[in-house]
Order: sequence, then structure tokens, then C-alpha cells
Amino acid sequence: MTDIVDELKWRGLFALSTDEDALRKALADGPVTFYCGFDPTAASLHVGHLVQVLTVRRLQQAGHRPLALVGGATGQIGDPRPTAERTLNDPETVANWVARLRSQIEPFLSFEGENGATMVNNLDWTAGMSAIEFLRDIGKHFRVNKMLTKDSVARRLESQEGISYTEFSYQLLQGMDFLELYRRYGCTLQTGGSDQWGNLTAGIDLIHRLEPDAAVHALGTPLMLKSDGTKFGKSEGGAVWLDPTMTTPYAFYQFWLNTDDRDISTYMRILSFKSREELEEIEKQTEERPQARAAQRALAEELTTLVHGADQCAAVIAASKALFGQGELGDLDEATLAAALSELPRVEVAELGPVVDLLAEVGLVASKSAARRTVKEGGAYVNNVKVAAEDAVPAREELLHGRWLVLRRGKKNLAAVEVTR
Repeated sequence: MTDIVDELKWRGLFALSTDEDALRKALADGPVTFYCGFDPTAASLHVGHLVQVLTVRRLQQAGHRPLALVGGATGQIGDPRPTAERTLNDPETVANWVARLRSQIEPFLSFEGENGATMVNNLDWTAGMSAIEFLRDIGKHFRVNKMLTKDSVARRLESQEGISYTEFSYQLLQGMDFLELYRRYGCTLQTGGSDQWGNLTAGIDLIHRLEPDAAVHALGTPLMLKSDGTKFGKSEGGAVWLDPTMTTPYAFYQFWLNTDDRDISTYMRILSFKSREELEEIEKQTEERPQARAAQRALAEELTTLVHGADQCAAVIAASKALFGQGELGDLDEATLAAALSELPRVEVAELGPVVDLLAEVGLVASKSAARRTVKEGGAYVNNVKVAAEDAVPAREELLHGRWLVLRRGKKNLAAVEVTR
């Protein structure tokens, strides 16, 4: 056992707990069986979920036993959002998403040994329960006046949208999850985001009513926001997903590489598995030479390897270097190159024209005359080869994988041309 509470606090992962001293003792005496829930409200987890997934991994590495719950029941209801009702998905869709989320969570955990993880689904104990049984056995122990004070409910009651009875009842379902896992597995700790605190404590209250002698705990991690106040895990294109078909490994890597300097130290501590000494050294390097982006590169590499594997990480790093003239573009496989170019300004053409036309059309320069000046000054490149003549026309043989050209102005301004026939 390690002193996991101190470790979580140092990393900025300890925001709320029901009783810190009691939780610290329980974890020190351990092992503790704990759970964290993930609702299948989309076909993939996104990077915001990594905070919880990796916290579960940390607790397991400290010797505790995780139950990873993917909510086949709660996923059909949806946790109340701050502003509006969720769209309900049909049971078949939710079941498919349950399987997909399970497959994303499982690689982060170990299923071997005395503290091996267990995947659970709350549909197992809700599917056979009638409405009457639910109301008598569970609903009886909740007080509406207290339910109304939960943050997610209170915000919705103040909104124009209001809240349906369906979403209002969500905390009963999550409370029942903790009770069932306590009874089935001896689970005594639930972890989750601090914005879920009302749902976490609903389970604590229910267990205390039905199992008065139970010593159970809740731990809330901080809600992560960017320094500009926007939500962590969002890019210009929307959520950054863990599924490589929804967010490519290249885009995933670039998301971390582009982290604001004001945020990177926080993200490193919360998400990296490097030691304190390693992180402090990287923080020092970043402070001394911020332009080198040592912390961003370290986190991008670590998380891309964790989520997509070492081979994919190596491929996207090679693509990043090659785009800026530090590697061979022709050595990149088609899928990796396509993913990298999808992040750039791009134009589609039926036939290849002069380089100066292409530079202007894709927006790397303001006009053809500006393009000619760029060529004359030696600042125009096609596939990392300097363009020598103002009237140069790329040959079809130069197309990467028979489709693309990479245009560059100067050292850092990139764009892509795709030939469509």
C-alpha cells in the first residue's frame, strides 16, 4: 500500500470526501473495494473521462480493488445536464455503447491478482425489478426535499427547461448502484467528479438507511476547466474522443501538444503516471524553455501511448516531424498521413496547377503575387522540397499515396492539396 490520499492531493485529484480521516484510515488499512461509474451516453469515452479512468488505475496500483461500472440502466436515463433534457437512446443502442465503453476501460486496468478489477453493469440488478419494487424498496428511503437541493437538480429547476421525473429519479438509480455493489462485492468507496457529488452522496445516504453499520465513503475529484474558462476536453471540432475512428490518434496527440502553458502543469499532475521527481524536472524545463514545450510533448506521448498504443504514438510523432521537414513524408502510412492532413487547411483540386496558384488557393498566401515572392525568397516547399522556380508545376508522381501534396510556407505554415481524380 502507498499513501494514496497524499498522492491524490499532491496531484490535485482530491476535491471532496465524506470524511477524509476515515477514508485515509480505510485506504491505509486496505485493500478497499471501490467503484466508479461511466454512463454510455455516446459511442465513446472522451478525454474528460480520463480523469476518472486514470484515478481508478491509480487506486488499483495502490493496492485497492476496482469495480468499473458501465451503466446499461443509467445510460438509458441520463444524468441531468445543467441546461436541458438528454435525448433518450433506445436500449439496443445503449447496449452497443456499453460494450464499446467496456473495451475502452479494460486496457487501463489489471484483472489479475487479489485486487483484480471487475467490470459491472447496473442493468443486471435493475432489469428484473418492477416499478412497484423500485418505489417500495428504494424510493421509500429518499426525501424529495433533500433531492431538490442536489446541484444538478437545483440548476435545472431554475432553468426554463425544468426537469422531468425521469432525470429527477437518476440519483435514486445511482444510489441503488452503490447499495448493490456494497452488498454484492463489499464495495465501500465510490469515486467520481465533484460535479457528481449529489449523486455520490445519494448512495451513501441509502446505504446508511438500509445498512446502519456500514462504513462507506465517497471521493470527488475536481472539475477540470481550461484557464480561459472553457470546458476541459473540448477542441474546436468538439469533444476529443478515445475512439480512434472518432478522433484520430494524430488529432489526439495534437490536442495535448497544443495545451496552454497555463494548464500543462495541472494536466501533467492529474493525468501523468510519472513520479513527482520526473514531473518536477519537466516543470522546471518548461519554465526555463517554454518554447520547447517539453511538458506538452511528454504528456502527449504518454497519453497517446496509453490510449492508442506505442506503435500509433510513434507513427503520429513521425508524422508531426515529417510535416515540418524533420522526416520523410513518403515514409508515412496512408492512414496516418490522412489523419495528419485532416488537421490542416486543405483544398481539393481535379488537376495540378502551378505551385503559386496552389499556395494562394489553399490560403497560405494572400495572392498569387505574394506566392511568387515567397518562392523567389526561398520560402515555399512542396513535400518538404524547396520550390526553385516561380512557374513550377508539381508532377503527379510527387503525390503522396497518389493523392496529396503538403505545402509549406516558411517553417511553420502548412496546408494540404488533395487531387480528387
